[in-house]
Amino acid sequence: MRSFFRPLSLLTLALLSFSAAAQETPPVAKPQPTAIDTTRGDALFARYFERETAKLEADCLSGIKSLDDWKSRRVVMQLQLHKMLGLSPMPEKTDLKVTVTGRVEHPDFIVEKLHYQSSPGLYVTGNLYLPRDTTKPAPAILYVCGHGKVTHEGKSMGNKTHYQHHGGWLAKNGYVCLVIDTIQLGELEGIHHGTYREGMWWWLSRGYTPAGVEAWNCVRGIDLLESRKEVDGEKIGVTGRSGGGAYSWWIAAIDERIKVAIPTAGITDLRNHVVDGCVEGHCDCMFMVNIYRWDYPAVAAMIAPRPLLIANTDSDPIFPLDGVVRTFDKVRSIYKLYDKADNLGLNITSGGHVDTQELQVTAIRWLDVHLRGESRPILNAAEKYFEPPTLKVFETLPADEITTKIHDTFVPLPPSPAVPQNGAQWNEMTTSWQAALKQLPLRNWPASAPTSLPKPVFDVSKEGVRFRAIDFLSEEDVPLRMYIAHRAGLEKFDLAVLQVLGDSDWSNFLATYRVGFEEQLREETLPPADAKSAESTTKMFAAFPWVMCYVAPRGAGPTAFNQTDRKQIQNRRRFYLLGQTLELMQAWDIRRAMQTIRSEQLLGKTPLWIEAHGPLASTSLYAALYEPPLDRIDLHDLPTSHATSATPLLGVQQILDLPQTVAMVATQSPVVIYGDETPWSYPREVAKSLGWNAKQLQFRKAAP
Repeated sequence: MRSFFRPLSLLTLALLSFSAAAQETPPVAKPQPTAIDTTRGDALFARYFERETAKLEADCLSGIKSLDDWKSRRVVMQLQLHKMLGLSPMPEKTDLKVTVTGRVEHPDFIVEKLHYQSSPGLYVTGNLYLPRDTTKPAPAILYVCGHGKVTHEGKSMGNKTHYQHHGGWLAKNGYVCLVIDTIQLGELEGIHHGTYREGMWWWLSRGYTPAGVEAWNCVRGIDLLESRKEVDGEKIGVTGRSGGGAYSWWIAAIDERIKVAIPTAGITDLRNHVVDGCVEGHCDCMFMVNIYRWDYPAVAAMIAPRPLLIANTDSDPIFPLDGVVRTFDKVRSIYKLYDKADNLGLNITSGGHVDTQELQVTAIRWLDVHLRGESRPILNAAEKYFEPPTLKVFETLPADEITTKIHDTFVPLPPSPAVPQNGAQWNEMTTSWQAALKQLPLRNWPASAPTSLPKPVFDVSKEGVRFRAIDFLSEEDVPLRMYIAHRAGLEKFDLAVLQVLGDSDWSNFLATYRVGFEEQLREETLPPADAKSAESTTKMFAAFPWVMCYVAPRGAGPTAFNQTDRKQIQNRRRFYLLGQTLELMQAWDIRRAMQTIRSEQLLGKTPLWIEAHGPLASTSLYAALYEPPLDRIDLHDLPTSHATSATPLLGVQQILDLPQTVAMVATQSPVVIYGDETPWSYPREVAKSLGWNAKQLQFRKAAP
């Protein structure tokens, strides 16, 4: 028998009593996908993002009434920020292996072309600008570069060459300045755009962000500056614009050796990013993996009470003025607690997202006051003195570099877990894992479920099938619809099956139930009717006392959002800026569907099975893990690892991977996986070691 929901194992097995002829009926082609109206989904997600952003805005730096309050909070926040940058634990400080590959002479300064290794193989290329005629160690500036791409004859010169005018100008004015390349646009070209365009959603599951690598490279850049006899190690500042503005925030927030910070065009708040859409103009280096649900003024507050000048233009489309001012206002409250309000400045000049002389002059004057202890007129302008190849560090790129693939190793993963030798050991392992999951990837589920009762939508019976729908709240202002079907007149059920519908499954569902119930589905964009699937479904209901429940979690089916690649990507990125993922909240939706089915108003204690496919299969695992045991959970096309980018959950791989999740779920509910059993050696070994009943974990051949 062919089910609309691909080859549904439950129904297929049960209907083996049908005739051989019926079993041999050739499969019918599935309906072709139909363009869908995403108006409802787009509106739902807009409301959701607005509401969640407002929560984080209200929570940011709230409840801090005294300096002691702040100092206590800051200790915790420092640990959280390290975690969200992938720097917990901090990497080991190994030999920098500083290598100078050449010198460039200028009448007012010298440039050393150099590289260092922040960690073994993690090369950082840079130019060290040294002022001439210094009689004592000078203040030093770490200059971090934005996204200025410079190539020559097809080779990257590094963004240090784009921003060379800052290094030369600072050196002419008496500062040692180390200008370093980023991993995105350096001489060694890594990746900043993992979720933006590379489809690397596994970064989130790993807890990785390139912001963490840039921050670590800055930490080691400070180490390099401190090692130089030309530098006064007590007078080190940081500045940079655009991406460099963001890295200025990261390093100043985590390393107090930075005595003065001037991030330029590098920060705004979540309202600008999530609600106003600025996230769509930024790569991943701008963002922490926001597990602890910070708004960005919290990052800025970590610098207090050290001198901080927030610099921006008034018409910057990716760092809008209103968000910059809101950030400044919130941070000022922390500086006031220290009685250091004068150490916080706001410099706004006219222009768009551009590097202006007005910004540069104000920056060097701030450095003069807070690092040199003087104020003086600035008589020269920042200008570029060299052709880019002159400043290039490498003639040949090092064979042992890991910079271009640092995302594969920067955040360490735990060793593969041992197979438990007894039930007590397994209970200890699963208890530890579940607690860790609640503290990290699952911590931002809603604290509680809505108490409102499901609302009936329609209830009709035709040709022996009763078909009805209810609306239930998954969480505040997130209504979902559940469709319920069974034999007409049947009041007591042997089994309830919850089918979790993705977009293609939703289309198949509509094609099946359009036959006989088109009027009830009129709100949907209906594909062509599938009469054979409808006939099979009707026969199944006639033969078995089952009730089928169909739910598409948010982002699928009725609440699908804009289907363009850009919006699909950027809405998912909005979730992780809010400390969630779409898949995390879909798992919550599945939990709520299970709770609704089990409510006394619906099916109560009727035995419950779940059926899901693809990424929603792995999402359903996490839903099942935190609900009372199921009678069975059937999983088709189950992803084998979070490393495949399926079901991204923030930091989940720092705890476990999908094989361990399968084993945990199978401890409490029978699990059937359709497909190759090879990737699932861990749960199979657990089952063998603990002597599970064969039905607790089963593998079956996937239907063609």
